[in-house]
Amino acid sequence: MKAIIFDNSEFKLQEWDQPEPKVNEIQVKIEASGFNPVDYQMTDKDASEKKLLHSPILGREFSGIVTALGEKASQFKIGDHIFCGSGSMGSNGTYAEYICIPEEIAMHKPTIISFEEAAAIPSAGLTALQIINRMNAKVTDSILITGAAGGVGNIMVKLLLAKGYENLIVTAGNEKSIAALVAMGIKPEQIINYKKQDLYEAGLVLNHTKNFDFVVDLVGNEIAFVAARLLKTNGIYVDVTNFSTPDSRQVLFTKGATILNISNYIYGLEKNYTYYKQALQELALLLEEKLITPPAIESIGNLEVETVLKAHAKLRENRTQGKKLIMKIV
Repeated sequence: MKAIIFDNSEFKLQEWDQPEPKVNEIQVKIEASGFNPVDYQMTDKDASEKKLLHSPILGREFSGIVTALGEKASQFKIGDHIFCGSGSMGSNGTYAEYICIPEEIAMHKPTIISFEEAAAIPSAGLTALQIINRMNAKVTDSILITGAAGGVGNIMVKLLLAKGYENLIVTAGNEKSIAALVAMGIKPEQIINYKKQDLYEAGLVLNHTKNFDFVVDLVGNEIAFVAARLLKTNGIYVDVTNFSTPDSRQVLFTKGATILNISNYIYGLEKNYTYYKQALQELALLLEEKLITPPAIESIGNLEVETVLKAHAKLRENRTQGKKLIMKIV
């Protein structure tokens, strides 16, 4: 099969051994692969994310067609359309024509969405569901979400609105992201343009001069410090990026905050496949019932080195403008 290999700090398109399914695995012809920030982070020499690099083929989510079954695989048949957050659990990453995965982590693709849309859902969707489930917030609680137009924020906002949450204040940094949030159902007066407004002052004003019950930080770094200041005493701070700062951690310690660190990685490491299956099943049902819609996507190319370099550059420079980047595997 053809695959894009990360070798000696550069990407190469080359032939690679096509994987064969083990006993409880399925082989899938990949139709579309989603890009995530962790992809480029794994290529940074000193990044902690390098520990996630289990194959020289990167990529951690995809959609495709089942092409072969392991001896005891029984949940799918050849020809089924599936989507999956494979993480480090597949035979290789998803910048490739084929992958083998445990059948327990795959889900039938909703019929009403495309392969490209399906590939945009697993990583962000799993993360968004974990955030909401672990927050266990009441619908009346005040929630601040930074970077709400990004991949995780997009699905999280849609899930919260579908579940009846209305007391949301969100941040965005450009007009396209703001327009995307309004299209999701967020009112313009619930949005802070942090490039034009003082985030701290605007947050207090929009929350009726009160600090927030929950803060979900999808940005990190400098924003993390301001977000921490906007949390109430003994509030709950949701850290999705692992980009908190010494200043933000000091603020959270002083406030006696509960910090929820969000990561899907440990579930794969522990082979807790039920976590993946149940979350994708819930997302598929919500999509089929049109209670949520897929993220806006940008198909930026086919299985080529240039596609990967373009996607990584856009993610690294935060130029996705609220769209999920997708590679078609053709």
